[in-house]
Amino acid sequence: MVRVVGGGLAGCEAAWQLASAGVDVELWEMRPATLTPAHRTGDLAELVCSNSLRSDNPSNAVGLLKREMEAMGSLVLAAARAAALPAGDALAVDREVFSRHVAEALSGHPRIRVVREQATTLPDGPAILATGPLTSPPLHAALQELLGEGSLSFFDAIAPVVAADSLDMGVLFAASRYGKGGGADYLNAPFDHDQYVAFVVALRQAEKVPLHEFERDIPHFEGCLPIEVMAERGLDTLRYGPMKSVGLDDPRTGRRPYAVVQLRQDDLAAEHWNLVGFQTRMTVSAQREVFRLIPGLGNARFARFGMVHRNSFVCAPRHLDTTLRIKERPDLRLAGQLTGVEGYVESAACGLLAGLFLACELAGAEPPPLAHWTAHGGLIRHLTERPLHLFQPSNISWGLMTEPPVALPRDKGTRRKVAGAAALDEITRWRATLPFPVPLPVC
Repeated sequence: MVRVVGGGLAGCEAAWQLASAGVDVELWEMRPATLTPAHRTGDLAELVCSNSLRSDNPSNAVGLLKREMEAMGSLVLAAARAAALPAGDALAVDREVFSRHVAEALSGHPRIRVVREQATTLPDGPAILATGPLTSPPLHAALQELLGEGSLSFFDAIAPVVAADSLDMGVLFAASRYGKGGGADYLNAPFDHDQYVAFVVALRQAEKVPLHEFERDIPHFEGCLPIEVMAERGLDTLRYGPMKSVGLDDPRTGRRPYAVVQLRQDDLAAEHWNLVGFQTRMTVSAQREVFRLIPGLGNARFARFGMVHRNSFVCAPRHLDTTLRIKERPDLRLAGQLTGVEGYVESAACGLLAGLFLACELAGAEPPPLAHWTAHGGLIRHLTERPLHLFQPSNISWGLMTEPPVALPRDKGTRRKVAGAAALDEITRWRATLPFPVPLPVC
């Protein structure tokens, strides 16, 4: 019996891969009895931040990672497809439907037993620890004692969600950037120059949630900065960032607004909409006041307010080997954001690999190294080869991968298509070398 601790994306994916390979699994999850500062439910695979799994374009690195995961029988990707919402060329999901698909698949598997209990000590091996960036204090302390140093930390943030029936549809317009996806998958709040300037000033002056003394030197994750932090960096930072209006002409005027705020559908019923890129650590009262300055949101009712929470991860190049084993305790693997990957898809991919690596080990087989020109190989490269002093959480990117051993054209778009096809062929070949079949889709 293998214990997987943590019922997030990484833990659920690891448990699924192990069970599909014929291994009996106990999946431990402390929620709902014990919640974290960011979780709201006891659901397995709860999405605590955005409901978007980012780009689904295979020419994008995260789109390629999705294709590779699907080639290896990912439960998380199957559930995401089944719970997909309109989101241009992104893959966004209904949170509740997504979690339900994952939970039903796991609870219905004869080799998986879900244990709703908090683990307070590191599990006996062989085991996988996938407790995420909000690992409970007892486990965090146990991991710190094992590794001989404190975990690194950074701040992550969550965007607010508003109710659809509180929005002014006479002001908002429906459109996807450059007409991608369904062409009108997002709601867009248009700003003129004066409205934009007033909004930026309000963000800068808004009351923020105070930090504890021990938190003052912890950096924000650059890929998920609070909106007010970006506003402090310059008047035009937001207009060239999450509020850029490129590719979003207002159909009522035929012109591009000075800036926009995009809202993405957050559930299948389209009753809730997420403010895209609007992570924040403003107080609740400040969020009500400032976000109602957005055109069309003057009477917005908030289904969820934004927030900031502290995340933790280990220095993976120091402590993990290429199969995600902890060097100080090789019978224990880490998976997910705790390793230093960032993002839903990357976390699930890390769990998938941890499950496959352990299943190989239990079968007496040695998995061949992952080619660094694949997205999964790029993640392992990031976790094991990055210089120690430069190691920080990272999303998947083409920069983490090496060039494949095929002729690549000069044109960037075509180049990435060819590189992506080579990576997918290689990961499919790699998966076929393992001593157990690819799991069948279940959602």
